[in-house]
Amino acid sequence: MAVALDDLPGYRRRFRVTAGPGWVRSDLEDDYHHMHVTLRHQGGVVTAVEPVMVRAPWTTCPGAVERLKATFTGAPLADVPGRNSDKATNCTHLHDLATLAATHAFDREPLTYDILTSDPVDGRRRIELRRNGEPVMTWVEQDGRLAEPAAASGLTLLQLRPFIESLDAEGQERARILRWGAIVAHGRAIPLENQSDATRMPPTCFTFQPENKVKAARVGEIRDFSKGTLKPLEPRTGA
Repeated sequence: MAVALDDLPGYRRRFRVTAGPGWVRSDLEDDYHHMHVTLRHQGGVVTAVEPVMVRAPWTTCPGAVERLKATFTGAPLADVPGRNSDKATNCTHLHDLATLAATHAFDREPLTYDILTSDPVDGRRRIELRRNGEPVMTWVEQDGRLAEPAAASGLTLLQLRPFIESLDAEGQERARILRWGAIVAHGRAIPLENQSDATRMPPTCFTFQPENKVKAARVGEIRDFSKGTLKPLEPRTGA
């Protein structure tokens, strides 16, 4: 009998989006990150960007807060989801949170996305996205390539752009969220000492830009939410 994904060791990530009149906030927590972004808007324009980093993996990450403010303050709210040309110069996680917030700025109900991945066993991983607790997208990866779904079979996570662009708007959002979570999850299989030299990293985010990577040091608590009963973004005793 197959073991439930919830009962397997692995990576967990949660997004939560809540909106009200003139504001929308998106939260993220996983093994390595805990942060949130609030967008305030009026007349279809972002009037204020309020990012907060509670937990991040590098000493340089907090500098990305001001970068995000500069990127989106004054932007039309409808343009935020398409602003990907400057993503690599931002914290990609804060950028994703801003995009998710803008997309759901007028939702009437809170939205939660959960990503669950199993640690590899014989090269096989199970990867699942849940929306408000219900599974909406499931992938299986074998030896670094997707075995399921059939439409993406044989592709690596880094080769999924054409597949994602073939989906409808809702499917694209879900697939992008799941893809990035599954990529981040690979960090569980890499010894910390092998992922703590920022100078070896390509310039894919704020910390890994040339002017920042030379002074970046690994810092921050790493949590394993597949152990115990605590879930990402749940309140902690004494917090």
